[in-house]
Amino acid sequence: MRAYLAGPDIFLPDAVAWAERKKSVCARYGLIGVSPLDDMPEAPEWAGLPEWRCIALRNEALIRSCDLMIANLTPFRGPSADVGTVYEVGFMRALGRPVFGYATTAVGFTQRTLNSARAVEGPDGTLRDGEGLLIEQFGLFDNLMIEAGIVASGGALVVEEIAAEHRWTDLSVFEHCVRIATSG
Repeated sequence: MRAYLAGPDIFLPDAVAWAERKKSVCARYGLIGVSPLDDMPEAPEWAGLPEWRCIALRNEALIRSCDLMIANLTPFRGPSADVGTVYEVGFMRALGRPVFGYATTAVGFTQRTLNSARAVEGPDGTLRDGEGLLIEQFGLFDNLMIEAGIVASGGALVVEEIAAEHRWTDLSVFEHCVRIATSG
């Protein structure tokens, strides 16, 4: 079984070494970890395309080559998960394959949004940000579409609190997610 390892980990200073550590965890559980950083021959039709397009096409091809996805949904550069990772989650979901997600903070989406935006409570108890836009209050980890897609895919979301200084370097929550992905 091949598992696409989605997430903003590709932006870490030691991203290739980090991907190899995650692949080692996968191997212990009988999975082949596939990183967005893995080499893949470019298709002839990609010739002449800008680098960013080739990266996107390569990542989609890598996702198609996998049986499931394990996505790092730890909030990235804002209150929500990395938008590129969320795109990949939706792409895998559209392929009808299971998606497993994990995050290294347990603070919910509503609270993270409140922490990052001036919020005002309306007379009906709803919360709105500084621009007057409704703030989700479902008690979920992230936007409802992310969690709903993961659950509908047959996957699971693992959320655990890791000390902030280790949030991007601790593999325990990732390993917990891999264990769940391989237990069924």
